[in-house]
Amino acid sequence: MLLLNIDHVPGKEIEALGIVKGSVVKAKSFGKDFMAGMKTLVGGEIEAYTEMLTEARQLATKRMVDEAEELGADAVVNVRYTSASIMQGAAEITAYGTAVRYR
Repeated sequence: MLLLNIDHVPGKEIEALGIVKGSVVKAKSFGKDFMAGMKTLVGGEIEAYTEMLTEARQLATKRMVDEAEELGADAVVNVRYTSASIMQGAAEITAYGTAVRYR
């Protein structure tokens, strides 16, 4: 599945199938959340949260691709990501775009 953050597929004529999305809410365990909180006292990258958001983005992308494949899409164009803090130590990531089929 081709994923692009532009609104077309270069060299291809496309037919829009509709919006597809994937969403996930991820949280770290209490232990990792506590250690991340301690890291804020000294500064620097909070690797546990970086890892959590990377995993969430990958899962949200997979869910979006799965939805596009169900529609028979060849690609998803105009791919975007959003994130939101749900509560301390938990975040929602949503991936969305337009599923398209080559003509």
